[in-house]
Amino acid sequence: MTLSKPTMRSTPSSVVATGIVSSRLTVPTSGAGFTDITREVDAFLREARAAEGAVTIFIRHTSASLTIQENADPTVLLDLKTALDRAAPENAGWRHDTEGPDDMPVHIKTMLTATSLQIPVLDGDMALGTWQGIYLIEHRARPHRRELVLQFIGATK
Repeated sequence: MTLSKPTMRSTPSSVVATGIVSSRLTVPTSGAGFTDITREVDAFLREARAAEGAVTIFIRHTSASLTIQENADPTVLLDLKTALDRAAPENAGWRHDTEGPDDMPVHIKTMLTATSLQIPVLDGDMALGTWQGIYLIEHRARPHRRELVLQFIGATK
């Protein structure tokens, strides 16, 4: 028999959502890989004077995506890229290749990851864990300019 350990929960807080603040963020990429956008999202929240609520990040592309991942050891990101490349290799007999051999694999990688993220905001800060960062994942081999929509919904200062 396993004894369960007691869980803990803080006292709920309640605010009236008094604002919606939106912005577009353009991120240049240097080809396939991860770009840390945590600081840019944090700067948006400061400018929005966010207090309590949620921030949504949405990428307006089907060949790039978003994720929250470890931000301490860069080999994690290299291994994640390797895993995505193994899950959707270029030379697997895909029919859709209008924009080159990476065309169909990038759509699969986007489908396996996320095109939007929502993160709670508490006392003006994203409620990310100690080792978490927000990343744009460029799936294309060549550089691109990616457009994201940032939106905070909640109480402002």
